[in-house]
Amino acid sequence: MALSSDEYWMAKALALAEQGAALGEVPVGAVLVADDQLLGQGYNCPISRNDPTAHAEVMAMRDAAQQQANYRLPNSTLYITLEPCTMCAGAIVHARIGRIVYGATEPKAGVVVSNPCVFDNEYLNHKVEYQGGVLAEECGVMLSAFFKKRRADKKKVARE
Repeated sequence: MALSSDEYWMAKALALAEQGAALGEVPVGAVLVADDQLLGQGYNCPISRNDPTAHAEVMAMRDAAQQQANYRLPNSTLYITLEPCTMCAGAIVHARIGRIVYGATEPKAGVVVSNPCVFDNEYLNHKVEYQGGVLAEECGVMLSAFFKKRRADKKKVARE
């Protein structure tokens, strides 16, 4: 079965999420693409960098902005394995990203469909297109497995 372009890039984001998980970070990955070319990539690393803003989306935007020598990233698509939070949604708007595609929803902190959509606010000077559910099962399974292992590890430590 051939992957669609969205599935292809989401698979790349999933591979990055695995890299973050290997470091003990919540497994979220992101790639930023324009004209079917990779502009930037990143995975969650707030723990290892001691940086609360080091979410996968922000890391991918930082990487792309450095590569492009521009803080604006218009006409690009950001692929993220998890629905963005408020901080990341704001950064997406400020970077002028044209479209986001995410995998799994985030019921607690997601601000595209899980909670009121940040991108639909009339006061924003830039509109972002969005689509969810691309490789959602794979993204969700990775996150669930990570947190299941984390809970089991905490129980093990508590018993020792």
